[in-house]
Amino acid sequence: MSSSVSFTIVDADAMRACALRLSALLNGGDVLILDGPLGAGKTTFTQGLGQGLGVTGAVTSPTFVVSRVHRAGPRGVGLVHVDAYRLSGAQDLTDLELDERPDDVLVVEWGLPYADELGDSWLEVRIARDDHSIDDADPASGPRLITIASHGPRWNGIDLSVASE
Repeated sequence: MSSSVSFTIVDADAMRACALRLSALLNGGDVLILDGPLGAGKTTFTQGLGQGLGVTGAVTSPTFVVSRVHRAGPRGVGLVHVDAYRLSGAQDLTDLELDERPDDVLVVEWGLPYADELGDSWLEVRIARDDHSIDDADPASGPRLITIASHGPRWNGIDLSVASE
């Protein structure tokens, strides 16, 4: 059984705060798949997760390197941040040897085509924006609609609405 919650985020700071709240539910081995257009805020969301997990180093986009590993901080949970946009298939994902990091949270941008390869449970975070409300001088501006949907047994009975508070 899956569940979902949707809510509006007003700016980049609120996006990070949402992810920070969600990070309290995460354990090593959890998988999040982020989906949304370019500039929607997927990396901004991941920055909030990194802050909440207490990982070391700055969380930046993995667009040109495909994946970044952020080591665990005091909480003991690391973060692997993958951009699947340039992957040509499931074998490329396998080649990243993600299964060798079972104590880390895995975040995969553009990862929906690979969801079944990533395990039996994941959170899908969809970020939609109204391009008409974006200021060209500040692409991070404008509200976003966030939908977080659970998939698989790991998330049964977990209240995802904590991310929206």
